[in-house]
Amino acid sequence: MSALFLGSCDAGKLPADRKKFLSPYHKDGLLVGTVSFRDDDRTTWRSFREENGSDVAKLQEFLSEAGFMPRGVVDGIFDYVTQAAARLFQEYVRTLDPEGDKTMVPDGIVGNGTMQHVQRWKDQGKVADWGKASASNPSEEYSKWIKLLNEAKAHYKANPGPIMKHVNTLNKTYSTLKVNDWDFSTSEIHLIGVRRKQDESIHDRKNDDLFVLLINGMVFKFWGSTDPSSRMAGRKDEAFLVEGQHKYRFGWHKISEEQKIYRALKPFDPAGVLVLRDWDNDNALTAKDLEKGGVHPNNSINIHWSGIGNSNYSAGCQVIAGKNYINHKDQLVDCSGFASSSYGSLNASAKMTKGAYNVLADLVVCYSKPNVNHIYYTLGREESLNIDSNIGANYALDAMKKMNPSGL
Repeated sequence: MSALFLGSCDAGKLPADRKKFLSPYHKDGLLVGTVSFRDDDRTTWRSFREENGSDVAKLQEFLSEAGFMPRGVVDGIFDYVTQAAARLFQEYVRTLDPEGDKTMVPDGIVGNGTMQHVQRWKDQGKVADWGKASASNPSEEYSKWIKLLNEAKAHYKANPGPIMKHVNTLNKTYSTLKVNDWDFSTSEIHLIGVRRKQDESIHDRKNDDLFVLLINGMVFKFWGSTDPSSRMAGRKDEAFLVEGQHKYRFGWHKISEEQKIYRALKPFDPAGVLVLRDWDNDNALTAKDLEKGGVHPNNSINIHWSGIGNSNYSAGCQVIAGKNYINHKDQLVDCSGFASSSYGSLNASAKMTKGAYNVLADLVVCYSKPNVNHIYYTLGREESLNIDSNIGANYALDAMKKMNPSGL
């Protein structure tokens, strides 16, 4: 069997209209109207390619039955969902499978090495923990988070700060939700950003913030930055995303730069999310900025990759490092052997990927409900974790000590 990867199609399964097939995924910038898939780890385009036989459909059936592609369609076309599920399978074999391969690189290219594990799983009838999990049978940590989030909603309804008060008065808030509309139902995928040290004056801000993904009753933890680095912003009044809940959709980052386009989460409303600016140019989000207010929409505040985590590539976006993450078993997972530090090293080696960032993005793609194209992103401060002592502010510190102790 030849290697299967993005764009591979079974015999007779080439779409009659490739542009139409890709249009639900290619809604942004240079992607609009394209007839090839974007392989963003290799910053290249992948055309539809007809293979012999039905190997793609067989792979899709396996990924679905093994719990990696519950929302996928078995259609014989190796699309973005199939790529995400293949990478999750490779990541699972690398990190959680007792008979797996710790040297496997989760690159979404299914060759002989990956297929040997596929066959072993088929023979053993294995199903991943990720596929067995559900919000109706959640982990204890997941339940604690849902409880905290609902308590936070009640708290901030009763005690809104100056910015939340202002947001509540606006007729239109775009992709930012008023506190009354915050949604923490377990049927949704939730990403939480925990903002730390936002009021410290730092020109080149570090990746020192925590991200928590709540998905299918499981909790995964990542790190990066919720705050802009002044150097990246290129202006004195850099934008800080307002705290609260925001609605995001599947999309792409760097959509005007052909050599850099890669998938990310974008504000659901094209007008963007609400931001507050660093009005006094002290490279921090302080009480003075909150008092001045001046909240306005910004359509460029995406959730995207931040290299391996050595530098903060945010001009206001929420950025996530690729070096490592903490999985649903609260285990630290190292991705540094193949996590690229920048676009340059992605292109320098076919085996380099975006590391932990891909895990987050792939989980969202694969475990979203059918016909659901959004997640909810809730941004809060470290001290807000104290609203429920079952979580507490030390939660963020303890997680960061595991993942990025040098950034504390």
